[in-house]
Amino acid sequence: MFFTSLLNSMPGAVSQGMIWGIMAIGVYITYKILDIADLTVDGSLCTGAAVCIVLIMLGVPAWISLLVSFIVGLCAGFITGVFHTTFGIPAILSGILTQLALYSINLHIMGWDQASFSRANLPINADKYNLALSSRYLRAFSFQNPIIVLLICILALIAILYWFFGTELGSSLRATGANGNMARANGINTNRTKVLALMISNGLVSLSGGLLAQYQGFADINMGRGAIVIGLAAVIIGEVLFSKVFKNFALLLLSCVFGAIIYYIVIQIVLKLGLSTDDLKLLSAIVVALFLAVPYWKANYASKHVKKGV
Repeated sequence: MFFTSLLNSMPGAVSQGMIWGIMAIGVYITYKILDIADLTVDGSLCTGAAVCIVLIMLGVPAWISLLVSFIVGLCAGFITGVFHTTFGIPAILSGILTQLALYSINLHIMGWDQASFSRANLPINADKYNLALSSRYLRAFSFQNPIIVLLICILALIAILYWFFGTELGSSLRATGANGNMARANGINTNRTKVLALMISNGLVSLSGGLLAQYQGFADINMGRGAIVIGLAAVIIGEVLFSKVFKNFALLLLSCVFGAIIYYIVIQIVLKLGLSTDDLKLLSAIVVALFLAVPYWKANYASKHVKKGV
């Protein structure tokens, strides 16, 4: 009975993992390439979801709504970048400031009723609106299946990013993250590349928020809370499990998606074992902490054996 129930939940876990995998790719750009811990994502994910749902309700086609969500995410990343590079505010504080501002902005986008203090929540029905993807078609053997739609989107996205980071501008961005001083010595405007990286990252996060809102059928003001933890979990799980095999940059991006899928499969297993949904944030924190510690433990273990060999 347990395994049957778990097997039935796997398509949902895989599809959610793929959506969050797009978000994880955005986190990868700032966390691994630029070496910046950007907390803007907790706000920009909800912004992308809110904008996407509101536009669809106004009659805008779903795919155009997703494009607008991506553009809005670019704007959020730009604000964080300006805070960091122009105002001289540390990157982590810049992200917190933007995230804080986005909470109020998201409330306005979603039409929060201040008089009745109603919760900002926008439901959307797949029967009434033509959505790009919906969990309703999760078991359909057609191109409406969200897993197929997301697979196409992820492959196209990774191909575009692989091309971009091979260009002169993309290489400048990677050089900034690798060694900012050396990049500046070679004439690279590191402030510009930092802003660009934050824009691309939050654009992808916001796009993921739009996809998630369509998939689950609603946008909620709290849906981005703790998103950075899930993104980091996906990046770290992918790195720990696949870094020895995946050396190509495109495959490294794909490992973020695999990490997110594995994360959601683990979540489903734990939930089926009886864990309360109230403890999911605690579980996420533990998972991230453990996977962050693995490289450190491996390095310590290796150094001890080297010393013994000497």
